[in-house]
Amino acid sequence: MLIPGVSGGTMAILLGVYDEMISALSHIRARFAQNSLLLLQFLAGAGVGILLLSQPVLTALTLWPKPVMYFFTGAILAGIPPMYRKVRVARIKPRNILVAAVGAAVAVATEYLPSGLFAPAPGGGFDFVACALLCAAGFVIAVALILPGISGSYVLLMFGMYDLTLTAIRDVNLPYLLPLAAGGLVGVFSTAGLLDRLMRKHPQFIYMLIIGFMLGSVAQVFPGLPSFPGLPSGAAAAICAAAFLAGLGAVLWVGRFETESE
Repeated sequence: MLIPGVSGGTMAILLGVYDEMISALSHIRARFAQNSLLLLQFLAGAGVGILLLSQPVLTALTLWPKPVMYFFTGAILAGIPPMYRKVRVARIKPRNILVAAVGAAVAVATEYLPSGLFAPAPGGGFDFVACALLCAAGFVIAVALILPGISGSYVLLMFGMYDLTLTAIRDVNLPYLLPLAAGGLVGVFSTAGLLDRLMRKHPQFIYMLIIGFMLGSVAQVFPGLPSFPGLPSGAAAAICAAAFLAGLGAVLWVGRFETESE
């Protein structure tokens, strides 16, 4: 979930736990003890991963921004085939091709959101408005976490909050993290059931929308021409190409879990 472009929902599909996790969220009151235990296991693993890896990811972005963003670009592209397999039909309806185009356009349009729209101003304190905006951002991020193909970290990147959030995790900045987490919890439990029903009733529509969003997000994440501090352009291009292939290969390798389970 820390890597922009790599969807937590996509990873859950690749690892074969997505349906079980969404079912637990959607029907938590029906089997409260069983579903709560299952979700707590996911949360524990996610929490440990975030605490252990947020600082290394932040450091890598600071020291080697272009190679890291090339890695993210490869990871996004590798997540598209699992989404396409979820469509599970021989023919894509023309209207759903249009839906994919709309999803791509929406992703590209996020580039024009006001910079730092949901992020509190540095040194500006955490008043009611700042907390409300953080809750709203948490809600959107939660929906992104549930939807396969849409990365919660990428949403943070679009909102201008990615580095700020990693720094807040590193520094245990509770006035920042608690409103974000509160909005996230509301988003998860209020939308999981709806998203589950939509994906079951209209899978091609939803997954084509997601694929379009992923394609559009490549334009957002792609960092431009390769560069690397202190190295000539040829060496920088080789490093960025290797990073791209590493991101592509890592997600495709994880995808073998899904393929073997089908």
